[in-house]
Amino acid sequence: MRAGEGVAPPTEVEMKMSIARRFGAVALLLPLLLPLALNAQSLPKPEEFYFDGDGSTTRPLVLLEGSDAATQERLVRAMKGHGHNADLATAQLAHIAYASGRPDTGNALYARVLADLGSNSRMRQPLQWNHGWDLYHAGDAAGALARWKEAGIDTYNNPSWVPPTLALGLWALDRREEAVQWYAAAVRTEPTRWRDPANLPALLPDWREEDRAKLAEVAAAWAEAPPGWP
Repeated sequence: MRAGEGVAPPTEVEMKMSIARRFGAVALLLPLLLPLALNAQSLPKPEEFYFDGDGSTTRPLVLLEGSDAATQERLVRAMKGHGHNADLATAQLAHIAYASGRPDTGNALYARVLADLGSNSRMRQPLQWNHGWDLYHAGDAAGALARWKEAGIDTYNNPSWVPPTLALGLWALDRREEAVQWYAAAVRTEPTRWRDPANLPALLPDWREEDRAKLAEVAAAWAEAPPGWP
């Protein structure tokens, strides 16, 4: 389970004051977020196979375990510093903000970290992947797709997490034909694992049950009419 889910942050006032001092007005960060919806409008056709495990991307961004008041206070202090730990603390606070129902604050925090990271930073893809999940669970499937596209498709490999994750986001947007095409890429890559939806809990143990259930709908649609390749 990712850190901070379902926990209301008791240090909201302090966090907002720190964000305002360090980040300036949230409006200054909005240009970094505007491309998300546009970027999700179109996706390339799936590749034939997606074998790369890419475990370095699909990991929570956690500096300190927990999300209680004391932990959040320590994260706010770390956020005021510089370097990797400051970025990691900010990303963790972004996730906590989303989990407590404050997506605007979460967006601002994620945008600040992304602006701080270089294009070759090892944290860039994990940040985009995590932000995608937070956007998805906040009801913004289009924004989630854009972040997942940046974290997976726009890299130079074919991560195995991409087909089922994009299939989930596309299905949520009612782009069902595309969702089935992406799920088919997972089946082509590992047929014995992805053909049967009963395998989804073992394949996706960190996913929420409702997300696996939605992906099972995609799998059922694939089984009814498997698309050909290419």
